Amino acid sequence: MRAIAYAVVGALTLTAAGAAAADDMSNMKGMSAAPAAKHGQGTGLIKAIDPKAGTLTIQHGPIPAVSWPAMTMTFKAKPAALLKGLKVGQTIGFDTTVRGMDADVTAVRPHS
Repeated sequence: MRAIAYAVVGALTLTAAGAAAADDMSNMKGMSAAPAAKHGQGTGLIKAIDPKAGTLTIQHGPIPAVSWPAMTMTFKAKPAALLKGLKVGQTIGFDTTVRGMDADVTAVRPHS
């Protein structure tokens, strides 16, 4: 009889703990797992190309749509085929997608 009583108490304890954990998670509804993507367009000078890493370093002007000042930074090219035909020292227009600290170049256009 005692074994049954202990089993019932244990089950009730686990049920209460589960309900408390669910209540603790209820305030996280507004939080998302990944930051929302921002999209912008910029113009800049290619400073480096790394085909092996699939990256492009661009010295660019301000990009207001993603709240960036002018700076030099390295982007991941998505797709990596965007790097073909580009040259260090070339001025380009480009599209970028930004998620948190990750920035991708998603399109490249010659710029005069």
